[in-house]
Amino acid sequence: MNVRLAKDQKIKVLNTQDIWQVMQQVLLRENKIRRNQEHFWIVGLDNSQKILFIELIGLGAVNRVNANPPDVFRMGIYKLAVRMILVHNHPSGTLELSNDDLNFTDRMIKVGQLINIEVIDYLVITEERYKSFADEGLIEQLRKSGLYQIVDREKAELQQWKLDLERKKAVQESHLEIAKKMKADGIDIDTIKKYTGLKKWDIKGL
Repeated sequence: MNVRLAKDQKIKVLNTQDIWQVMQQVLLRENKIRRNQEHFWIVGLDNSQKILFIELIGLGAVNRVNANPPDVFRMGIYKLAVRMILVHNHPSGTLELSNDDLNFTDRMIKVGQLINIEVIDYLVITEERYKSFADEGLIEQLRKSGLYQIVDREKAELQQWKLDLERKKAVQESHLEIAKKMKADGIDIDTIKKYTGLKKWDIKGL
């Protein structure tokens, strides 16, 4: 789910504090019940370190949430992000890092290296505090860990996945262009949806 950002949240990221302030606002926007679940967000940055998007890719239980490489990198490829920051909350209020946190981040760093999207940080946040893997020196350690090195078969699979996603993006953009012309001709949204397969929300935004 793409997180809608206010204009003042589409900032240039200069340090970890910048991301923390935006993500704290995002977390506090959730109702209290949802805040008692773990969330997993992806923050995409462009080449000038400006926030392109924030996407919620997982909503889990009180102490766990699942995510995999296609979920993590899909929007980054689509939006042409060059860097990404991973963020998840600990509803317990603690900032203790688990082995799962470290292993997952290590794996995402290695996948990102292959598809040219650099994972530059992983933030664990609560409603009041945060811990940054980059500030702790863990991102650099994980880059050199020697674990999760991608073998040739995995490289081929990931590259094919990226190619497939880019093809889908091209088709989506083509449908959006068609829908825009149909809308300009006064064709109703239901008809446009039928012939393009787009969601009504996307058509209304054209």
